[in-house]
Amino acid sequence: MSSLDSRNGQTIGFILIPGFALMSYASATEPLRAANLLAGREIYRLQVFSPDGAPVPSSSGVTVAAEPLPLRASGLGTAFVCAGGSPRDWRYPNVLACLRQLSREGVRIGGISGGPYLMAAAGLLSGRDFTIHWEHAAALLEAFPDLTPRQARFMIDGNRITCGGGIAPLDMMHVLIAERMGADFARRVSDWYLHTEVNEPAAPQRASLAQRYGVHHPGLLNVLERMEETIEMPLERAAMARIAGVTTRHLDRLFAAHLGTTFLDQYRRIRLQHAHRLLKQSPLSVSEIAVATGFSSLSHFSRMFRALYGIAPRAARQE
Repeated sequence: MSSLDSRNGQTIGFILIPGFALMSYASATEPLRAANLLAGREIYRLQVFSPDGAPVPSSSGVTVAAEPLPLRASGLGTAFVCAGGSPRDWRYPNVLACLRQLSREGVRIGGISGGPYLMAAAGLLSGRDFTIHWEHAAALLEAFPDLTPRQARFMIDGNRITCGGGIAPLDMMHVLIAERMGADFARRVSDWYLHTEVNEPAAPQRASLAQRYGVHHPGLLNVLERMEETIEMPLERAAMARIAGVTTRHLDRLFAAHLGTTFLDQYRRIRLQHAHRLLKQSPLSVSEIAVATGFSSLSHFSRMFRALYGIAPRAARQE
């Protein structure tokens, strides 16, 4: 941190996509407001933009005033794009062009929650370490198979910053404020929001498998983890039993005792939940989603999906 950096105000822009998550936006902007209050001067200036310059509705219906997208950097130091909802609805070529232009002019580009998807669409994440909210990861992997997001709360890779959203921007802003104003000042800002436990960038976005499934058997946890990793090409029960270090019959008993279900039903549920996310967020056809989740035919996929969710895949997409 240079004395010049700490004295001069820094302008940070937020490009809000309709349906953005209000919590993610507040978690990113409120620490900057607190930093100004604690410093007794404007060390951060905020500018809010939208694709058409109109007020932007958030996912909760609260609207945030905004101005048109910047044509040039115009003093911006960092620009974050914040998006929520479904990537299928994020058709904003002017936003992608804006991100590219700002990047060419040396602006640090960031994405929050679904924002990294738009960064990827703008071609700004090639060869970078990055993350995205876990709910949008499947859609990103299908749309950009050459990119692999990290399951981290946030990532800073040079002039690219990505964050999973939710309350993770509190952790990210702590690091960015410390980078500019020093660790002691950043701690004062975090304490302002009772944010006493600042997570590391690589901290997980989701609860552990043991917490999500309520399971503590090591072999069963290994199998559940492999199930989530092999959605497109499901493994045979015998292969999974070897991973657990048990016989196939004992594996069946583990699923019955710890999860109250069968091996096949649990595997199918994990694949169908993944399919449900793809239906909501990706542009893939229903047939392509059936293949991407390991079903041999569209009819089989549709029957299994209806059995779990009570509606056909196409109806789920239209909801």
